[in-house]
Amino acid sequence: MTFPTPTPLEWREAAQKALKDRPIESLMHLDADQLVTRPLYAGATGVQPIFAPRPSDSEGRAWDLRTLVEGDDAEAVNAAVLTDLENGAASVVLKGRVLSDSAPLSRALEGVALELAPVALDAGIDGPDAANALAVVAKGSPRAQLRFHMDPVSAFAEAGGAPRSVEEHLSLAANTAARHAGAYPDATFFMASGRVAHEAGGSAAQELAFAASSVVAHAKAAVEAGMSVEAALRGTVVSLSVDAEYFDSLAKVRAMRLIWASLTKAFDVDVPAVIEARSSRRMLSARDPWPNLLRLTAAGFAGAVGGADVVVLDGFTRASGTSDAFARRQARNTQLVLMEEANLGRVDDPAAGSWYLDARTRDLAEAGWAEFQRIEAEGGLVEALKGSVIQPRIARGRKVREAALTNGAAQIIGVTKYVDADVRPAPIEAGDEAAVAVERVCEPLAPIRFAAAFEETAQ
Repeated sequence: MTFPTPTPLEWREAAQKALKDRPIESLMHLDADQLVTRPLYAGATGVQPIFAPRPSDSEGRAWDLRTLVEGDDAEAVNAAVLTDLENGAASVVLKGRVLSDSAPLSRALEGVALELAPVALDAGIDGPDAANALAVVAKGSPRAQLRFHMDPVSAFAEAGGAPRSVEEHLSLAANTAARHAGAYPDATFFMASGRVAHEAGGSAAQELAFAASSVVAHAKAAVEAGMSVEAALRGTVVSLSVDAEYFDSLAKVRAMRLIWASLTKAFDVDVPAVIEARSSRRMLSARDPWPNLLRLTAAGFAGAVGGADVVVLDGFTRASGTSDAFARRQARNTQLVLMEEANLGRVDDPAAGSWYLDARTRDLAEAGWAEFQRIEAEGGLVEALKGSVIQPRIARGRKVREAALTNGAAQIIGVTKYVDADVRPAPIEAGDEAAVAVERVCEPLAPIRFAAAFEETAQ
């Protein structure tokens, strides 16, 4: 037996009845980018279909399951890396003092076949030094899958300064990339990340614009260092945050592909986007970390369905310190379940065909592009940061979210709603290193956690 599919008019009439004659327009709301989210979407809205699949395939998998290993002890890092790679991870990203020189980094990567398992770096402002160390460890192997991921712009933005001028750091990163490009043809060099804007409380469009402007800044520096535009863009990975608001997160990843297509067209090259989706830290709770497992699952879902090439999930205790073995295992297994059991990668673009997601993708792409053009008109990302013109806009986006949490329009499970009075402890390792003191030349985009204010009042 078959049943007729309700028409858009019938859906609207049913919704109107459920609202008890309140106008359906009362369910519309504006987000931090002043974009309208409607309660119903249909073909009549005139939304054009969008197809934004991931173009890559990581060793027969839909996406690269990457784990974050942080630490200062080379032997401990090595044990964690080998455990991850032997238990389902395809690649790793390293952070900590093991990146300070080739000797500890070599010990940390002992037993890792760099031709098979990509190794990425998260070294902040010291990215060029870490890149040089990784290049030494790779011993000139032309097939080594190195992910240098130098990103001086984000490090500068977060700290509000740097040991040298940000222009010098950009030039150093570009020259480092140009020096290693010949020896390592399969390497990627730059990380054009919008995550610093997100973690400071920025909106989705602001994050997209920050990432796009970062692409331009790194590409221009690379060309000045002697690289071609195509080589520079091919060596760039775009990084975005994904959080528990999975519809917006996956639409944001898809929107980035549309923005990338416009960027490469402007540069007159044809290079596919490579997008890394990394779980948001601003969404995490510290007092009760267990609900973070749900938030991280939603974030992983968003990255996978949104079509990210790489997905990195934090451990669920990351708001309080670095992840221990148990938290890393949970992060790794969350992705394995999404990939191997939920089969999220079996469809090229699972979000395609949804009127709402197509509309949201296009809205975010257009808003992100408009903000990107605004940044470029202000002199580019570096000048806009130095002039502290981006920072107030991101602060306004943060205040919109904070207001929604305060008035109850938005909730954080386990923090503002369904709060567990008897929190079970979770294993936690030592926290982050103290930030290196630098002379501030602009307002920093300091990371926040939205749960922090509510956790303080609960104590």
